[in-house]
Formats: sequence, structure tokens, C-alpha cells
Amino acid sequence: MPTERFQFTGSEGQQLAAALETPEGEIRAYALFAHCFTCGKDGLAAKRIAVALSAKGIAVLRFDFTGLGSSEGDFANSTFSSNVADLVRAADHLRKTYKAPALLIGHSLGGAAVLAAAHEIPDAKAVVTIAAPSDPAHVTGQFADSIEKIRKEGQAEVSLAGRPFTIKREFLDDVAEHSLMGHITKLNKALLVMHAPTDDTVGIDNATRIFVAAKHPKSFVSLAGADHLLSNRQDALYVADVIAAWVGRYVDAGVSTEATNDETGPRDVMVRETRNGKFQQTVTVGPHRMLADEPVPSGGDDTGLGPYDFLLAGLGACTSMTMRLYADRKSLPLERTTVTLRHSKIHAEDCAECETKAGMLDQIDRVIAMEGPLDAEQRKRLMEIADKCPVHRTLTSEVRILSRAAD
Repeated sequence: MPTERFQFTGSEGQQLAAALETPEGEIRAYALFAHCFTCGKDGLAAKRIAVALSAKGIAVLRFDFTGLGSSEGDFANSTFSSNVADLVRAADHLRKTYKAPALLIGHSLGGAAVLAAAHEIPDAKAVVTIAAPSDPAHVTGQFADSIEKIRKEGQAEVSLAGRPFTIKREFLDDVAEHSLMGHITKLNKALLVMHAPTDDTVGIDNATRIFVAAKHPKSFVSLAGADHLLSNRQDALYVADVIAAWVGRYVDAGVSTEATNDETGPRDVMVRETRNGKFQQTVTVGPHRMLADEPVPSGGDDTGLGPYDFLLAGLGACTSMTMRLYADRKSLPLERTTVTLRHSKIHAEDCAECETKAGMLDQIDRVIAMEGPLDAEQRKRLMEIADKCPVHRTLTSEVRILSRAAD
């Protein structure tokens, strides 16, 4: 499946840009990924890990923290606390639209953030930190030469990874107030600590403190030879491989994308813009996901079925299923049914039997092919049954559609 891009409202009211990587088939679990300090959701490590995990059945939501990437807001006004709050909002968004995250993953300062946020995301069963500091204040070492100026003047522009960022006194005060040890000792979730022994940005001693403070179940994996940003593609893929294998012990397989659906009753169909192309949508029905789009001549990219294609598919499937039920119940030798449908517009005046006599009408041509040694009477009866399929009856009866704005 392509990357689904959208926005959600952050803790301070800004619109935060997000990307959801979804597996082609069954979804094992949903994960929430927190990127490193000043990096962004589309950084190489974040994107590579998310894409690789989706290939292994884990849907991954990553997003830009305030003022980074495509998210609204001013980075200078963000703090570690606001990042933690935004992670909780991201988890809430997943819970409302798909399924709450069972897995939290954080890279560098993002790792510290998921440790701090984990107690506010009760659905999460496992946490993974990658090159994470054991103390959020560790990040100030990246601009140590400017701390005095920030304290004195209230803010200062610093260079991080070759880019200018404004750091305010409020940020320093905020990270100084946070102690992760209390969160780690009371994590009450499975923990995987991943760190490179040669990390020269966040030393391996940070991983040791996190691991020692945590209670079991906990695991440690050495990322030998990797740098802090996992800039080598193979290192990011290795991280994804290990996470996918490790998390299987702690999350249930076969996650429904709609937790609120009653399995014994009608299922909701959710259609959501991906923002890839002009018209592309994801269609979610229980654990099933499909793409909808418009053909190229209509301004789309033809990456999925069009709205009328879905309508015809529903009628065709219902027709064939209804005929199968009848044939099996009556022991008719129907071997296979093929239903071919086409939608078109016709002038009302060309339809003698139609009640409407002016304007245009919708017409569906349905051709039903039946295989098997059926006699003429059996074929006639099956054609009559075809018109009794529930979708056919819905389309030819009065339909009431109630629309309301979402809460």
C-alpha cells in the first residue's frame, strides 16, 4: 500500500503532518514512531524503518513534531513536554481512526519521548528505543556552547545537523525537569533497547542506564558499526527486522483495523483521503484495505477502483453469492457464475418502461454467465434469483442516506 499522508491536531492546536505506512495484507499491529531531535518523519531512518516494518505486517504512524517538516507551529516554542503530549495525541488519533498502537518506537530524543509518553498510552504493550538518551537534558550537549547565551538572553540560534534552529530558555528548563528513571521503572511494558557501542552522539552508557532501570521483560540489541542517525540503509533494515521478530512475543496477531465494529453485525466502511494524488483514498472494512481512485481521464492516477467500480463490484458479488446459495440449497449443477457489469447514463426518453420521462437516468447492464449442465428451467430460475440479491433490491428501492458531521 502507498504511504497515507494526513494531518491531525496536536496538543497545542497546530496541525501536525503525519504519514501512515500500511501492510499490503493482514495487519499484525499498529506502531507509533517518534523521530530524533530536529529530524522529521521523512528522515532516512524513520522512513526506512517504517517501510520495512510495514512489509512485515506492522502499520507504522510517524509524524513531524511541532515546527518541523510539514507540521504547523514554531519549533522554538516546542519543548520535550510538548513532544510527549503530541505523541499521546497521535496515539489517540490512531485509536479513533484505526487501532490504538500496540508498539511505541523512538529514535534518539524520540526514544526518551516514547518512554515518557508510554504510561499515557495504556494500549501499548511494547516499547523500543533506538540510540536514546537516558536523560532528555542530554540533548543540550549538542549546543553546549550556546547554553549560557540562551540562559542570559532567553533564546539563541544554534546550528544542528547543519541547519539553524532557535532554542529558548523554556526548552532548557523543561528538559531539566524531566527524569526518565521514574517512567522506566514503572513502564509495565516489554522494552527493547537498541544502541550502537560506538555512538558518538549519545553514548552507550545511556542504554545501560535505561536497561538497568527497566524491569523484565526487557531486551538489549547492540547495533555494532551503526552511527547515531542510522544513515546506513542496512542498519535501518536490521533494526526493523529485529523489532518485527521481537515484538511478536508481545502483540496479538491479526489486528482488526476497526476495533469498534461488532463482529456479529454490520461493519463500518471507512473511506479516507491518502493525499497521494488528487483523488486517491483508502477504503477500510474490518481487516481489509483497498484503494479507490479515479481514472486518468477524470483527473486521477487510476491506482484503485473508482466509486462506480465499487458499486458495480458490490452488485456483482451479491448477485453471484445469492445465486450460489440458491443453487446449493436446491442442488442445482451450477459450477461457476461470472457477472459482468457496466454503468452508463441514458436519456430517460429512451427507456419506455421507466417512470422518469425527462433528463438522464443511470443504467447498469448486468450480464450473467452460468457454467454447468443446467437445463433451461434452472437457468431461468437462477436469473430470477439474481434479481432478488440484497444489493439489487437496495439499488431498486427507496434508499435513505443520513449524513452528519463527525464529532
